Amino acid sequence: MGLSSPFPRALLTLALALTVLAFPDETLDKVLKSEGYCSRILRAQGTRREGYNEFSLRVEGDPEFYKPGNSYRVTLSAATPSYFRGFTLIALKENKEGDKEEDHAGTFQIIDEEETQFMSNCPVAVTESTPRRRTRIQVFWTAPPAGTGCVILKASIVQKRIIYFQDEGSLTKKLCEQDSTFDGVTDRPILDCCACGTAKYRLTFYGNWSEKTHPKDYPRRANHWSAIIGGSHSKNYVLWEYGGYASEGVKQVAELGSPVKMEEEIRQQSDEVLTVIKAKAQWPAWQPLNVRAAPSAEFSVDRTRHLMSFLTMLGPSPDWNVGLSAEDLCTKECGWVQKVVQDLIPWDAGTDSGVTYESPNKPTIPQEKIRPLTSLDHPQSPFYDPEGGSITQVARVVIERIARKGEQCNIVPDNIDDIVADLAPEEKDEDDTPETCIYSNWSPWSACSSSTCDKGKRMRQRMLKAQLDLSVPCPDTQDFQPCMGPGCSDEDGSTCTMSEWITWSPCSISCGIGMRSRERYVKQFPEDGSICNVPTEETEKCTVNEECSPSSCLTTEWGEWDECSATCGMGMRKRHRMIKMSPADGSMCKAETSEVEKCMMPECHTIPCLLSAWSEWSDCSVTCGKGMRTRQRMLKSLAELGDCNEELEQLEKCMLPECPIDCELTEWSQWSECNKSCGKGHMIRTRMIKMEPQFGGALCPETVQRKKCRIRKCLRNPLIQKMRWREVRENRRSEPLKEESDGEQYPGCRMRPWTAWSECTKLCGGGIQERYMTVKKRFKSSQFTSCKDKKEIRACNVHPC
Repeated sequence: MGLSSPFPRALLTLALALTVLAFPDETLDKVLKSEGYCSRILRAQGTRREGYNEFSLRVEGDPEFYKPGNSYRVTLSAATPSYFRGFTLIALKENKEGDKEEDHAGTFQIIDEEETQFMSNCPVAVTESTPRRRTRIQVFWTAPPAGTGCVILKASIVQKRIIYFQDEGSLTKKLCEQDSTFDGVTDRPILDCCACGTAKYRLTFYGNWSEKTHPKDYPRRANHWSAIIGGSHSKNYVLWEYGGYASEGVKQVAELGSPVKMEEEIRQQSDEVLTVIKAKAQWPAWQPLNVRAAPSAEFSVDRTRHLMSFLTMLGPSPDWNVGLSAEDLCTKECGWVQKVVQDLIPWDAGTDSGVTYESPNKPTIPQEKIRPLTSLDHPQSPFYDPEGGSITQVARVVIERIARKGEQCNIVPDNIDDIVADLAPEEKDEDDTPETCIYSNWSPWSACSSSTCDKGKRMRQRMLKAQLDLSVPCPDTQDFQPCMGPGCSDEDGSTCTMSEWITWSPCSISCGIGMRSRERYVKQFPEDGSICNVPTEETEKCTVNEECSPSSCLTTEWGEWDECSATCGMGMRKRHRMIKMSPADGSMCKAETSEVEKCMMPECHTIPCLLSAWSEWSDCSVTCGKGMRTRQRMLKSLAELGDCNEELEQLEKCMLPECPIDCELTEWSQWSECNKSCGKGHMIRTRMIKMEPQFGGALCPETVQRKKCRIRKCLRNPLIQKMRWREVRENRRSEPLKEESDGEQYPGCRMRPWTAWSECTKLCGGGIQERYMTVKKRFKSSQFTSCKDKKEIRACNVHPC
């Protein structure tokens, strides 16, 4: 097709934008010199099917407002079975055209350079690194300074030969500046879930933090991931979130790697939490998967508690963690998400101001808000990049649905059905290759990359022989198509529809060649009623330590190198490893357990400050709970060589098992008044529980005591009683007739009725209640002195807590 074809000019414009790398620089300059490149992108339009939002642009947390200077994760995704080959992402001030530099708002930060890059001729826009099929990309966007106003995030999509670019709908997000008077956390509106039944998921954590991937200042000796802690919960509970403040539980995970307080906080929200998520810590932080399986945990969600959050500490570090916050596993179509794969970068809990892995403790006062780390935080940071590049991901989390229970009500097919639907033959449009592009014929389709019913792809290629007009872009030289293994098509009614494979089990042995397995289940039986003969279990060999034999032994990874034996000039250093498993035949292990190499320090005469190696860390200052430990080094250089400002002592926190806490009570209260005005009665006294016993501490003793009391004998002489009642009757006759008659009559006075019993002072463990009777009227002729206000006390809620 030539330039006179009805191919839309706008489509050509965006196609040019997305294939800019195919042109020499000087040709591109000629093409674009006449008009601003960014404005050409913004005017690119394409038709789209109404009512079907297969593509979406999402800002993490779905906020309605942005806070100036804050960073937000932006995701562009396609719903299965859709995909896109290319894209463009921009951020504009509201009501601006984008043809001027000042029309754009905020800055983007690349996360994955293999997926995304800045446009070479429109550096404020983000585009794909290479054209290929993809379903999701992510970048960070840093909000502009205060006073910018509302911002419009826009995305364009290239799918096959169709371009979508919209001013409204799922590819456009509007964020307005947060009111400066509001200093809380940005609202995170989460939609109510309409799914039915429950779903069960498996969380698998793959740590990627190692000396190979993050070499700068990598802590060789103590690198680890703390125990994973989290939960599936409702939208009424927030475990942690960007822009929020860390709770005490989050702080203890972030600084000490202790999940105890965090788990206590989660369990206190029992009505909002369905499952507590827990997985073991990993020492060291990274090992090959054939040596140590990735930690995993299973959890459930339901309609009310359809969010999941978790965190784990990157150790050692000041207060750095990774995790997910309020990940929604409920779909808008009233179903349950099939799979979530998320690469993780570390975030700062805002409780410690250290900038390196092993910085001394430096509490942040006042506490700051949780925020993602960036490559421009501090020059001493291990993630620092003066060019502001993206931080290499330190972990990946995979959340897979493994079961559903109860009646399901999703109104669209699940992921596997979409995959099968995606395999239907694509409708081939007419070949619209420009006449100025001369290609070879397409090669045959390659074999499918999947031999099972997992989703795979196949590829064909052709060569670009000549490009007669450099102003006309030439389509791709590669073409991809989804496919599945033999017997997985749904074209006939006797085919089973299978779920995706669940992850492989750990290897059956720890040394040599063993077996591992994985499973899947029948998602939909054949429509013709035939039996499913597709295998639901698969096994394969796995190797742990390839050179393992009866005479070989299994060792740990090498430890970090010791300090150089010399403080200047040439020296030696050692490193060690341990034997984990001796040879099965009883022979001696031949593997080396120590290694020595030369080390070169700066020339001796150039060093004004010579220091000894750090001593070992002292014992923790406490025998249980949180404490401190120290280490020292000595100054070895002569004073005449110059002043030495290096620190000679370091201090860090240490955490031992929690101390037993005994029950703690208040002092006994005063004895109450006797509950009888004459004769035998009783008095009580109480004390309150100030601290419940924890971690095996002593239990609480009694909180209520009672003892007998006797004020005086009750009058039983009928003559005395008769005399007193006669006096009472005389007093009544002397009172005005309009005297109110309510209340109780006592010798010498009239009393108001008893008040109602007060609320119990405790819900359990023993409390008290009180009620009162006050004097309403004293008779003038009364000679009795017992006419006074009365109070009664009784015990309540004496059952143990």
